[in-house]
Formats: sequence, C-alpha cells, structure tokens
Amino acid sequence: MAEEIFLSGLMVAHNEEEVIEEALKSLHFCDEIIVVLDRCTDQTASIAKKYATKVVEGGAGDNFHIEGVRRNTGIEACKGTWVLELDADERISPELATEIQKTVKTVGEKGYYLLPVHNYVGDRHVQYGWAGSFGTNSVARLFTKGSKTWGDGLVHPKVELHNRLGRLTKPIVHLVDKDINDMIDRLKRYTDARALDMASQPLPKFRTTVRKGLTRFYKSYLARKGYKEGRMGFLLALMAMPFVILSHIKAEIEVKKNG
Repeated sequence: MAEEIFLSGLMVAHNEEEVIEEALKSLHFCDEIIVVLDRCTDQTASIAKKYATKVVEGGAGDNFHIEGVRRNTGIEACKGTWVLELDADERISPELATEIQKTVKTVGEKGYYLLPVHNYVGDRHVQYGWAGSFGTNSVARLFTKGSKTWGDGLVHPKVELHNRLGRLTKPIVHLVDKDINDMIDRLKRYTDARALDMASQPLPKFRTTVRKGLTRFYKSYLARKGYKEGRMGFLLALMAMPFVILSHIKAEIEVKKNG
C-alpha cells in the first residue's frame, strides 16, 4: 500500500543550476517533491531529476513563460494536503523543517501560513529596507491546496489567498543576490519582464509612475528602516524606485515597437 502524501514540496525554476541542488536537498523532509521547469538550457533539469518525485517541463506552444501559469501548474501537480513552495535561491533550515512538520500534523483547518524570510546579499543578512518586487520579509509559502492561487504575470504575479492561519517563527533563508552587480542584473531582468506585462494593458500617466517610484523609495528607506543598513539600505531604496519607472519606460518602447 502506497504511503500517504501529506506534505508536497514545490519548486518552480528556470536555468538555476548554480543554486537549485541545495534548495532541493532542504526539502528532503517532504513526502514528495514536485519541480516545474520552463525550457531550461543548462543542467537544472538533470539536477532536479535526482531529487524530485516528479518533474514537469514546459515546451514550445504552452504558456510556461508566464510565472503564474507555471506556479499554478505545480500546485495542481502536488498530491499532498499541504504544499510548501520554495524558490531555487531559497533554503529551508532544519529548525524550520521541524516547525513545518509539527504545524501540518497538528492543524486541521484549511488556509495558509506566512513564513519569515532572511534575505542575504552575499554573506550579509540584510534585515531592513526590502520593499515592492525587490524583496520581502515574509511570504505565504505553506498552504493547503485551494488556499492559494497565482494570477497572470511574467514576474511576481499577484496572489489570491484564503484564510490566514498564522505565521511561523523560523525563517526561510533567501540568497537574493551575490553582490551589487548581481542586484543590477536582476533589476534589468525584472523590468524587462514587467514591461511586457504593462505593455499589454493601458499604461498609467508617467507622472503617476514617477510618484509611485518616489513613494517606493520612501517606503524602503524610511518606513521599512533601510537607513539602518547604511549604504546597502540606500541602494535597496534606489533599486525599488527605478523598478516602476524603468518598467514604464520600457513598456512605452514596447508599445511603440509593436504598434
């Protein structure tokens, strides 16, 4: 008789050969591991197949280039009552694994839990200043099936959540960027993808976007206490501000190119 699958580990990745193995190893306590891949051109797929119960791969003609589609496909593929969602640049510590196991075994109600996040740039734990699409201090990653649904979007799509059950105490370790150059590269990738999303719908007035960018700087540096991180906090605020402005300008270029 097959063992009951109670907790499913889920990972969605694209060309993450440098970091995915340690992430998958940290999901060892799950009853199954589901990995969803989008047309990887490196060794991500072969690494994933060493650890995953099931690997779902996208191909030409599907919508796997849309992040929300990939993530919802992964949730549907999970057989467990509970799903633990983890990105390739994240890690579950032994302490968090123990807390998760205890939680899912003792809670009978459907819903989701927030998990704290410790964000690292290189070896430095950056505690303050995360805002918008550039980072967060908590994420809804542990949930029962039906309690979380991803929306459309190429990067950081909106999430529909039902019935918050609480917040765990042990954090996910998030290896955000290796260094400042890596952070700048990420800004380019994110704004490229966000611009494509924005180009498919009416754009707000540019002054509205500029005001939103300034608000994000304020939120990152002052409201979320980025100033406590010194120059790193100021840099995070600078990254939060141009994300929306660059995305808007790139979207305008995309509209003109296709119009």
